[in-house]
Amino acid sequence: MPDHLTDLSHAIQLAVAPVFLLTALATLINAMSGRLARVVDRRRVVRRRLQEQTAPDQKDSLERELSLLARRGTQIYQAIFCQVLSALLVCLVVAGAFIGTLVRIDLTGTIATLFILAMLAMISGLGLFLREVYIAVRRPTHWEP
Repeated sequence: MPDHLTDLSHAIQLAVAPVFLLTALATLINAMSGRLARVVDRRRVVRRRLQEQTAPDQKDSLERELSLLARRGTQIYQAIFCQVLSALLVCLVVAGAFIGTLVRIDLTGTIATLFILAMLAMISGLGLFLREVYIAVRRPTHWEP
């Protein structure tokens, strides 16, 4: 087999692992999007109840819940952002592997840096996701319809 085909097949082999990572990131983004949708739906219900309520104590409780939901929405949005950033960086890792092979330049430092940044973004996103889940379950309002 000619050298350029050997190099290309090697680049394809190296790109397989990051592609599996992209699948995992897509699954995480999907789960986080579902949580964000739940927060948005709950905010709509609470706002509707707030417009209908007249008792001051219920109004305060609903306003606190709206504030909590806003925090959760922000956290989950930031988590999604980090996961999408991670996925984009992984795509650049795969592209860099192929470009380095085709152009025959050494991009190992760049590819390693991109991969490290992708992992840091993924870790940040997972941390934010964990924080949002913690916020959701530490308040008793998550049990209410």
